[in-house]
Amino acid sequence: MSMSLHGRPKGSSRSAKHEGTPASGPLAGIRVIEVGHMLAGPYCGLLLADMGAEVIKIEPPEGDIARKVSPHFVGPHNAYFASLNRSKKSVVLDLASAEGRSELEAIAAGAHALVTNLRPSAIRKLGLTYASLKACNPRLVCVALTGYGLEGPYAENPAYDYVIQAITGVMDLTGDPSAPPTKAGYSAVDNSAGMVAAMGLLAKIVEGRGGQVDVAMYDVMLSQLNYLAGAALNAGEVVQRLANSSHPYMVPAQIFPTAEGWLTLFITHDKFWRIFCNEVGRSEWIDDPMFATMQARRSHRAPVLAAIGRVLMSAGADEWVRRLAPLGLVAAKVGTLAQALASDLTRSRGMVVPLGDGSAGLRAVASPLRFDGHVPQYGLPPLLDEHHDEVRREVAAR
Repeated sequence: MSMSLHGRPKGSSRSAKHEGTPASGPLAGIRVIEVGHMLAGPYCGLLLADMGAEVIKIEPPEGDIARKVSPHFVGPHNAYFASLNRSKKSVVLDLASAEGRSELEAIAAGAHALVTNLRPSAIRKLGLTYASLKACNPRLVCVALTGYGLEGPYAENPAYDYVIQAITGVMDLTGDPSAPPTKAGYSAVDNSAGMVAAMGLLAKIVEGRGGQVDVAMYDVMLSQLNYLAGAALNAGEVVQRLANSSHPYMVPAQIFPTAEGWLTLFITHDKFWRIFCNEVGRSEWIDDPMFATMQARRSHRAPVLAAIGRVLMSAGADEWVRRLAPLGLVAAKVGTLAQALASDLTRSRGMVVPLGDGSAGLRAVASPLRFDGHVPQYGLPPLLDEHHDEVRREVAAR
């Protein structure tokens, strides 16, 4: 494939989010093939599409299983699938067939990258590695997003978000000490892995060389345990689960029950501690040797937290936020997802957007990335095989 100085195929037009509408954004003109299902791979593709990349989603004849996961549909669109696949193009290929393989190679010849989150054996069998595709495009970046890596003794073990949270210690670190190990309330591993995969893919495109990128969900989650892993590795610390989501080193930094609702309070410096003490009418804590410094509060965690807890029970969470937040203290009421989506903050950030022109009735959470001079286009999720003819025409015209 002949490339321009900016890494785009020479002679190719800027890809379109909707036919006849030029795509915009920092990745406009970048073409990515996604052979993914459910969450991690599609979330990687979603991030790229939101930044203007043309993402061609290759699906099996029965479609991505995500099309049927949720019980919620808006017209023909499954809500789960729509949340991960907006603005993409759908092409159905049987990659196990010679015809499907040939068509994939034709698309790959004009693409910048391919991302997949199938099992390693399926990735190799279907020819989705750089070694298999470099003959048709030596500058293609191939990203394999797997549970435990493309190679190694654990490569073929089944990997899901739940399993990775379990074996990396995330579940053991989450929840109340008296309760069972607890998973994060959302798919933390899948989403994190999708972000890392997008970063690796873009790094190789910037480098200007094709090659294989290997992203393992297990590695991603261990990496995100950074300072906790550092304490275990370098000091032999046995990291334990603490009540009320307490921080292991900072006190107070956790949630507290109040007269009404739960309050998140996070005090990182002794300066803020003194402000807190004066505001809650406990100025004597400022010079008390058990309370005065972060180190002292950490050493006397139980009695300090008990004393703070008694004070905070004197009012509701909303009242404490009203009093503490204007003083520069980190204080927030624990809310629900529904409350967050309907909040003034979400509205002010424009974080809930319609898909397409809004007539389909589909809404989604917007991209967290903002760029000067760029307003993202949030297209509808594709119907199964909706763009096959369009992509074939583009390949034939190349």
